[in-house]
Amino acid sequence: MIRRQFLAALTAPLLPAAGARYRVGITPNTRGGWEKDQFQAFREAREVGYRYVEAFIHSFTAYWDRPRDLKAKMDELGLGFVTISNGGPLEMRFEDPSRRAKLIEDHMRLVRFIRHFGCTHLKINLGGRRPEGTTDEDLVNIAATLNELGKRAAGEGVKLAPHAHMWSQFENGREIDAVLNRTDPRYVWFVLDTGHVTLAGVDPVALARKLGRRIVEFHLKDVKPEHRGGARERLDRPDMMNDPPFFPLGKGGVDFPAIKAHLDGTGWRGWLTVELDSSPFQPPREAARISKDYIERVLKIPV
Repeated sequence: MIRRQFLAALTAPLLPAAGARYRVGITPNTRGGWEKDQFQAFREAREVGYRYVEAFIHSFTAYWDRPRDLKAKMDELGLGFVTISNGGPLEMRFEDPSRRAKLIEDHMRLVRFIRHFGCTHLKINLGGRRPEGTTDEDLVNIAATLNELGKRAAGEGVKLAPHAHMWSQFENGREIDAVLNRTDPRYVWFVLDTGHVTLAGVDPVALARKLGRRIVEFHLKDVKPEHRGGARERLDRPDMMNDPPFFPLGKGGVDFPAIKAHLDGTGWRGWLTVELDSSPFQPPREAARISKDYIERVLKIPV
């Protein structure tokens, strides 16, 4: 026990100073080597130099009723959580009012779970996109569910932050505007994924300027240079291992220096979380290192 506590003290993540503007993390849920063993992915991310990770609740269902055991495991790894996202075992049909009570119950359990790790926001996805897409009625129902869930989460000290994601029921500029315009900014925030909004035809720089401090977290991933400023045509779901649409930072499709300049100029503070859905051409550890080097060398942000 003494040795375990000693090792945890040596490897515990050094929290950024209270006045630190940016906290950098990584989502090590990368196909191509990190998808099979979440804790091995955590270890490799820590070895690269990351101190915070973001993951999905399906990786931790064994810890639902024993969060202290997971906290001890993370302390041994020297890692903290950015947040733990929804998905997997939770109800995810935000557009269906008949499922609202169950959805809120499931997500409030997750809110209370992530509080054990000091998380202050819950990043959520909104379920897979149906063949007919997302209707105006869907958007009204999604907003109503988010408002109710966000108000309850706020009561627990957690900010609810939906994540616009290609191939989900919350994907493009029209849907972002419709949902955020119908929700209370005190209770519903936003995670801006630079790769996903770009492929949805949205310029992430312009969206960052538009949403300002309603953004609590950025997911940082790059795209092909020809998609810079927003893809001209919607991309159908690709083969992530043979034709990946997302890349480590520096490919050129996202203007990260412009985003950073905007954030510096407005005094924004929050999470910058590296994410790469797949890494077929190099080990995920190497892709994570490339993005870390870019953040430190080009954006001048310590990881």
